Amino acid sequence: MAMKKIAVEKAVGMVIPHDLTQIVQGKKKGPAFKKGHIIRESDIPVLKDIGKYNIYVLELGADEVHEDNAARLLAEAVAGENITYDDSPVEGKVSFRSEINGILRVNEKALYEFNLLGDVMVATLHQDMVVERGMQVAAGRAIPLVIKKDVLDKAVNIARGTGGLVHVSPWILKRAAIVVTGREVFEGRIEDKFGPAMKRKLEDYGLEVASVRKAPDDEARIAEEVSACLAEGAQLILCTGGMSVDPDDVTRGAIARAGAEKMVYGTPVLPGAMFLVSYLNGVPVLGIPACGMFFKTTVLDLVLPKVLAGDKIDRAFLARLGHGGLCMNCKKCRFPVCPFGKN
Repeated sequence: MAMKKIAVEKAVGMVIPHDLTQIVQGKKKGPAFKKGHIIRESDIPVLKDIGKYNIYVLELGADEVHEDNAARLLAEAVAGENITYDDSPVEGKVSFRSEINGILRVNEKALYEFNLLGDVMVATLHQDMVVERGMQVAAGRAIPLVIKKDVLDKAVNIARGTGGLVHVSPWILKRAAIVVTGREVFEGRIEDKFGPAMKRKLEDYGLEVASVRKAPDDEARIAEEVSACLAEGAQLILCTGGMSVDPDDVTRGAIARAGAEKMVYGTPVLPGAMFLVSYLNGVPVLGIPACGMFFKTTVLDLVLPKVLAGDKIDRAFLARLGHGGLCMNCKKCRFPVCPFGKN
């Protein structure tokens, strides 16, 4: 990279290394052209109007790339499935946004290797965050005004090698059902608040809730209702209540009786230690403990997005939730803009 004094007519295609100020008496004092601007033919009259007939410009070497051109190449490589980005980077910066509602995926290992290069950077939201269409999920830039081509090539290869550093997985489950357990609810002794709370949560994700069924504390009856949900085409079944170790809490046994397999009971998350995950003919059946009714945010909020995106939940996944799995029980819940579930 070299800096040369050159006539503006001969500077087309070259890079301005610093802001060029324009002063209009009583109206304006500010940059007519910003640092890094690539001079165009149409800029020549404006440059002369501010007294710049000869200017200092950057002359790029064959092994150098301007920050904006670098940003375009980086953006194309960084953006994975369902990610859009700025068409016109400014000062080497580019923003990445989700094209759909879904769950954010970040290739953390590749992101780390990318950022180790030093002259490029990408910052993202947390892995597995729920995102909406149009939401910014990442931002990046070429850090110096001029970047070496070999560094740029390494960065592009790292990002492309993983199919993009960030992408968004859509919700693939569309239809759900709920089984509310408890004799007191079944007999109408108390109002069911659990079912409506779960229904609202599912509908917030765009799911159709085909039915909300009720069953007493009886294994056979609960198992029948779970099987009926499956028969009506539910792609996800929530069973509420009856998840503790008390002898009359029989929901776990009922789920097993219905034929569910791969059952995982218990999580290192509070609220939600007595949460259950299982699968019935491939359909996820989740057992929601009483905390799901009393707390706005629980382990369900950490697991449900993964389930809706088609991920299979096992003991290893749940065990990893222990780091960051303690809810702070804030007076005003701001989840997901909080530490809960961030590891």
